[in-house]
Amino acid sequence: MALSPRLHIKQTQSLILTPQLLQAIRLLQMSSLELAGFVESELQENPLLSRRDDIAMERDDESRAGDAEIDITDAGPNAGPDAGSDAGIFDLPGALPQTADFLTDAIDGNPADLFPDAGAPGEGRPEASGNSYRDRGPRGGAGVSGRSASGSFDELAGRHENLPGYQSLVATIEASIAAAIPDSAMQMIALALLADLDGAGYLGTPLTELAERLDVDQEVVEAVLRRCQELAPSGVFARSLKECLALQLAERDRLDPAMRALLDHLDLLAARAIDELAPCCGVGREDLEAMIAELTELDPKPAQAFAEFRPQIVVPDIFVRPAPGGGWALELNEETLPRVLVERAYYVEVLGRLGGAEEKKFLTECMQQATWLEKSLDQRARTILKVAAEIIRQQDAFLTHGVSHLRPLNLRMIAQSIAMHESTISRATANKFIATPRGIFELKYFFSSSIPSTGGGDDHSAEAVRHRIRKLIDNERPDAILSDDAIVSRLRPGGIVIARRTVAKYRDLMHIPSSIERRRDKQTASAR
Repeated sequence: MALSPRLHIKQTQSLILTPQLLQAIRLLQMSSLELAGFVESELQENPLLSRRDDIAMERDDESRAGDAEIDITDAGPNAGPDAGSDAGIFDLPGALPQTADFLTDAIDGNPADLFPDAGAPGEGRPEASGNSYRDRGPRGGAGVSGRSASGSFDELAGRHENLPGYQSLVATIEASIAAAIPDSAMQMIALALLADLDGAGYLGTPLTELAERLDVDQEVVEAVLRRCQELAPSGVFARSLKECLALQLAERDRLDPAMRALLDHLDLLAARAIDELAPCCGVGREDLEAMIAELTELDPKPAQAFAEFRPQIVVPDIFVRPAPGGGWALELNEETLPRVLVERAYYVEVLGRLGGAEEKKFLTECMQQATWLEKSLDQRARTILKVAAEIIRQQDAFLTHGVSHLRPLNLRMIAQSIAMHESTISRATANKFIATPRGIFELKYFFSSSIPSTGGGDDHSAEAVRHRIRKLIDNERPDAILSDDAIVSRLRPGGIVIARRTVAKYRDLMHIPSSIERRRDKQTASAR
């Protein structure tokens, strides 16, 4: 058969992502801060967009009062933020599914406060800022940032206003350098040393490299460094943990030969080798324990209290509170929703005055972009509220009883319940936070893997299992430290059967040391 070119008619279906649809998808995934920046840039570029004034906001609030809040208890087949509307950008269904009645009792119990761990330590420097593994939270999860007994929206929204401010380490030391080092050349070297300090107050650049960079003798740099090490806060400008502690002890006039020997054997101290340390320091066990107690009072990161960054403030996108008639009421945080107004009257007025085709085309494109942005923002809010409502419906036991009652949940379960795609659920929960009576959580926090139950009951959430492991370790006695195998045995009567290596993995995620390290810690604490 000869090969020859031919014409064929073929009909196919394919999904085409228009620029507008891509923009809507990106908006759904943005955090409130990213969204505010994006809308601000659109306001600068589009002449038909403006911030909504107070009158327009009041009219809109009155007309959409029912859209901003959902009472899950009363939700029916046609309930939900987009009930009665056409299918939106993200192919939303018109209703929330029928939900069950939830809470009838008041919220009780004490939610666990979780705090993220400090940044990664440097070599030869302190590894943790906390004094106990109980003060550390699980990696990668959104912890509780506060709690409210009343569940008031106003109280939840105002939590960030009382955060303490941070002093500037640079400004403090610059003033001290100007007062303590009158020579201008020496001041320049001191400022160069200051610029090389890391966040903990350590000098990270070798003096030889600094001397070469400044084109001065190394002895001069060392002399300036000694002057800088006398400045407050004590311990700053150290080149190692040993030197940092030595500077603080010298300020207290406690750097005697025994203490110097202890600093020379910090590796033995880290291994809790008390019996080996005592001969090295030339003191008895009782004196050695007193020296160790004195070391624990020092600050291994002297510059941390003067950190120049502010902690990231988490602003919730959604508020949850107990509804008066039982159940939960969800409300969007209006402060995180950008308010834009499309100047349609201005568009009609200007369009009638324009005579050129290019000008009319530009203005028409601006109108289309403004209208689409307005629609995308509205649909984004409705989607987030719908997804959050279903998450709260699925995890109502967590809000009532705490982490131990967190249910296994994944994206597919939410997607099937509200007839959305899993990718939409993933975008709607990315970088979004919800304020509950038990604290502020990232929406992703409520998704947890499933651990089968051996008793034929409901499966256990991995987060709930980690919570039980933490409680077992927190309640262990100093003379009966639980090994990983013992924890496995304690969990088995509750229908939780996991391997020892799983317990070890969960301990590592929660920054809890092994049973050997915990036994040494408690023996050292009891010996004091």
